[in-house]
Amino acid sequence: MSNQEFVVLGQGGPDACRPGLLAAPLAEDQAAELAKVFKALGDPVRLRLLSMIASRAGGEVCVCDLTPAFDLSQPTISHHLKLLRQAGLIASERRGTWVYYRLLPEMTDRLAGILTRTAGQPLHDSGEVPA
Repeated sequence: MSNQEFVVLGQGGPDACRPGLLAAPLAEDQAAELAKVFKALGDPVRLRLLSMIASRAGGEVCVCDLTPAFDLSQPTISHHLKLLRQAGLIASERRGTWVYYRLLPEMTDRLAGILTRTAGQPLHDSGEVPA
């Protein structure tokens, strides 16, 4: 990776530098990695699934509780969950015949850090790309 490495919360201490999009341009590999995550979040069904998992008390939810919320087949829901897993947004654990899902907060924290404008960074609303 380049000089602008991602720092996952909990690594590097609370004062670790987490450059956002306004601090420096993304390196090609960073942009490719982030695009996969944003692509996974770009589907309304996946976004709802992530929200349902993230908001669940106890931190995890059974696939059997997710499927009825959608007018989609179980294989389609499983496909969407697979894409969220591959993007690093959720983790799963099989228990008997059921699979339980939980949010991976380090990825959502990472996204928040990248998208957050930090103090002192100018807000460029003129439509111009910052130099």
